[in-house]
Amino acid sequence: MKKKEHGFSGSIGFVLAAAGSAVGVGNIWRFPYLCAKDGGGLFLLVYLVLVLTFGFVLLTTDVAIGRKTKLNALNAYGTLRKKWKFLGYLTFLVPTLIMTYYSVIGGWILKYLSAYVVSSGNEAAQDGYFTSFITAPVAPIVFMLIFLAFTAWVVYCGVEKGIERFSRIIMPGLLLLIIGISIFSLTLSHTDSDGTVRTGLQGLAIYLLPDFHGLTFGRFLNVLLDAMSQLFFSLSVSMGIMITYGSYVKDDVNLSQATNQIELFDTGVAFLSGMMIIPAVFVFLGTEGMASGPSLTFISLPKVFEAMGGLGRIIGIAFFLMLAFAALTSCVSVMETLVANCMEIFHKTRQQMCIMVGIYSLVTAILICLGYNVLYFDLTLPNGTSAQLLDLMDYISNSFLMPFISLLTSILIGWIVGPKWITDEVVKNGESFPRAGLYSFMIRYIVPVIMLVLFLVSTGFMKLNF
Repeated sequence: MKKKEHGFSGSIGFVLAAAGSAVGVGNIWRFPYLCAKDGGGLFLLVYLVLVLTFGFVLLTTDVAIGRKTKLNALNAYGTLRKKWKFLGYLTFLVPTLIMTYYSVIGGWILKYLSAYVVSSGNEAAQDGYFTSFITAPVAPIVFMLIFLAFTAWVVYCGVEKGIERFSRIIMPGLLLLIIGISIFSLTLSHTDSDGTVRTGLQGLAIYLLPDFHGLTFGRFLNVLLDAMSQLFFSLSVSMGIMITYGSYVKDDVNLSQATNQIELFDTGVAFLSGMMIIPAVFVFLGTEGMASGPSLTFISLPKVFEAMGGLGRIIGIAFFLMLAFAALTSCVSVMETLVANCMEIFHKTRQQMCIMVGIYSLVTAILICLGYNVLYFDLTLPNGTSAQLLDLMDYISNSFLMPFISLLTSILIGWIVGPKWITDEVVKNGESFPRAGLYSFMIRYIVPVIMLVLFLVSTGFMKLNF
C-alpha cells in the first residue's frame, strides 16, 4: 500500500485531532438539550452503554479501514469490494452537505462571543435577539466568513503543521474551560420571589439520576434512538472523517488504545457539557428552561448569564470561546475530509483543493444564511418536523445518509468482508484487542438491525406509536 504524503506524527497527534473532530457543537450544544429532554440520568445511562458498544464498533471500523487502505473514504470502500465503491461516494456526500452549514453555526457562536467581549452581553438575553440576528441580511454572512477563513487556514497548513499543531493547542484549553465552568455551575444557587431555592447540586441530581417513573417501552425506544443519533454527531462516524484521519495514522500506532482514548475524551466532554449546562439552567430557569430544546444554547443560556449579574459576562465569554474552539475543530475535520477526497479526485495539491473547497463552502454557506430571509421557505420533513434550508441539509446528512451508511458498512464488514479484516488490522503489531469478540458480534448481528430501525424512524417510514 502506498505511503501517504502527509500524516500524524504519532499516536498523541492522531488522538487529539480525532478527538477535536469528535468534540464539537454536537457535544456541547446537542448532548445537553437531548439529555434534558429525555429525562436526564436515563438518557445519560443509555448513551454511555451505546458508546461502549455501538460507538466503539463504528469508530474502530472507520479508523481501521482508513489505516489499512491508506485511502480516503471515497476510494477505501472500493478496495474492500469493487462493487461497494458506491458506498465511498455516499460517504463523501455527508461532509459535502455538512460543510454548507457548519460554518454558519460557527458564525452564530462568534456573534455571541463578540456580544460578551464588546459589551455586558445582556442584549443577547433579550427575547428576539437570536431571531433578529439570523434573519439579518449581512451580519450572519460576515461572522460566517470569519469562522470559515480560520477553518480554511488551518486545513491549508496541512495535517501535521496545521490540524495536529492546532489540535495540540486547542484541545487542552477546551478541556480546561469545560472543567472550570462545570465546577462553577455546581456552586450556583438562586432564590425565586416566592422563596424557592434552587441549587446547582439539585440540578446535578436531575442530570445524573435516572428517572424510571412512568417509563414505557415507547418512551425508552425514543430515548434509545435519540442517544444513537447523538453518537453520529459525537464521534464523527459514518461521514468519512475517521476514515480520512485513519489513513494518516502510522502503522506502529496502537489502534485499540487510540480509539479507547478518543471514546474517553469525547464522552468525557459530553458528560462535562451536560454537567456545565443543565445545573446552571435549572438554577435560574427551573425545569421549564431545561425543556427548551435546541434553543438551549442560544436563547436559554444567555438568560442564565444575565441572571448571574456582573459575573455572567465573564462566564459568557468563557463559554462561547469554548464553544467556538469546539466548533472550529469539528469544522476543520469536515473540510479536511473534503480536501483530502478532492485531492484524490482531481490530482491537485492540498493548497489548490483547499481554495476550491473554500469557495464551495463560502457560496453554499451564504445560501444557508439567506435561507432565513430572502430564500426562506417552510418545509415539512418525512419525520414530521418543520425545516428551513439549514434543517434540510442537516436532515439529509444526519438523519438519512449517516444511518444508511452505517447499515451498509455493517453488512459489508460483518457479512461480506468479515470482521477479521478489521480485527487483524487492530492487532497487526501484536497489540491486544480485548473487545474483539464484542466487535465481531456487534458488527454482524446488532448494528445492522439497530441502524435499520434508526434509518426507518428518522426517515418517517416507521412510526413509533406506543
